[in-house]
Amino acid sequence: MAQPQVLPPGLALVDSHCHLGDPAFDADREAVWQRARAAGVTRAVIIGAGGGSASNAVAIATAGAHPEAMRAVVGIHPHDAKDATPAALSELETLAREPLVAAIGESGLDYYYTHSPREAQIESLRAHVALARSARKPLVVHCRDAYVDLLRVLREERAHEVGGVVHCFTGSTDEARGVLDLGFAISLSGIVTFRNADALRAAARAVPRDRLLVETDAPFLAPVPLRGKRCEPAFVVETALALAKVRDEELGELCAATSANAARRFALPA
Repeated sequence: MAQPQVLPPGLALVDSHCHLGDPAFDADREAVWQRARAAGVTRAVIIGAGGGSASNAVAIATAGAHPEAMRAVVGIHPHDAKDATPAALSELETLAREPLVAAIGESGLDYYYTHSPREAQIESLRAHVALARSARKPLVVHCRDAYVDLLRVLREERAHEVGGVVHCFTGSTDEARGVLDLGFAISLSGIVTFRNADALRAAARAVPRDRLLVETDAPFLAPVPLRGKRCEPAFVVETALALAKVRDEELGELCAATSANAARRFALPA
């Protein structure tokens, strides 16, 4: 069975989007992070959205265990948008003021699963943009099969004023240009390594170097050749290696650029 690769000495990466606070890591969270460090992953952005309101607090606590290397992001996932009540949004506003919270999200639109009605997702996204503006922090955006509505809502809510990242980008080259036109960065996950991802690889080549990030979305979306494993932050090395080949760039250049972009977007520690 394939083993995760490690970066050559002198190179480092940021996992710009991982759910290290997820229950999947409850038994070995610290060991997972130490494996990431050994692979060359020196910093990480910990996402709270996706497990209900309690998961945001866990993300902050996870970042708090390694403040020299991690920052947290708090929000209500579009799958849970039906639960974005005034009380939940008020709680989110309080969490957004925490010093280790670097961004708001992941919010957005997911029309593939529609675990929440589309109208609820749109209203939740609007509320997240408003919160990001109030908190003066960037957005982390999730989108699946919904780029037309996503770009429309982001334009209507003046999301360019806060900017942010569209994470786990899976859209077309034209959709990437729409995201970039709003001043957002694009983060690519292990999906870029999948056999059927030719269109995504074409879009990846079109992203300017100063707008590109890499991520795992751990514990989800383990890259080839690690499919079937629980994804970990260390696995972002595989994505970076594949992306460097796709873009015909030196690995060191890609590591330096994506790390600088993540640090700038999320105010990561040096």
